[in-house]
Amino acid sequence: PFTGGEDGIQQVPRGHLFGVINLNNDMAMYWVVAVVFIASFLLIHRIIHSPFGQVLKGIRENEPRATSLGYRTDDYKLIAFVLSCTLAGVAGGTKALVFGIATLTDVHYSTSGEVVLTTLLGGLGTVFGPAIGAVVVTSMENYLAQFGAWVTVTQGAIFCVCVLAFRRGIIGELGALFR
Repeated sequence: PFTGGEDGIQQVPRGHLFGVINLNNDMAMYWVVAVVFIASFLLIHRIIHSPFGQVLKGIRENEPRATSLGYRTDDYKLIAFVLSCTLAGVAGGTKALVFGIATLTDVHYSTSGEVVLTTLLGGLGTVFGPAIGAVVVTSMENYLAQFGAWVTVTQGAIFCVCVLAFRRGIIGELGALFR
């Protein structure tokens, strides 16, 4: 009964942020979401460019070598996983506040697939890539909605073309073009 079963958690109250900012006001909610996004983005940027982030890059490139250098790779991977889950939780909580509902579609496997799609389309291994990929995928969903059930097929075809044409994603290809 608490989670609402298949109907999800409905009528999530927005309330007041820190008892001061009334989140029922759409403009206030917009700015709170913008601040959460920018803060998360800056946190990710800081982590990537910190010594911790460099160790994670080393583990990604050659884990046995990182282990031989004395890094406890399992601990670093666990911390990266916890950070990732924290950011995903903040994003999910923010989404529930904005829309006032938390449904099962948020934890469906297709949502994970959409995250992978946006990351690959925008550019794997780039900071701005997933954000640009999300804008492209969301725009496609909005503009292709008139095709009904064919939206997924059309998205798949566009995705295949983009993966073949832009091997490094949109941001990766633009970065290579300007170098």
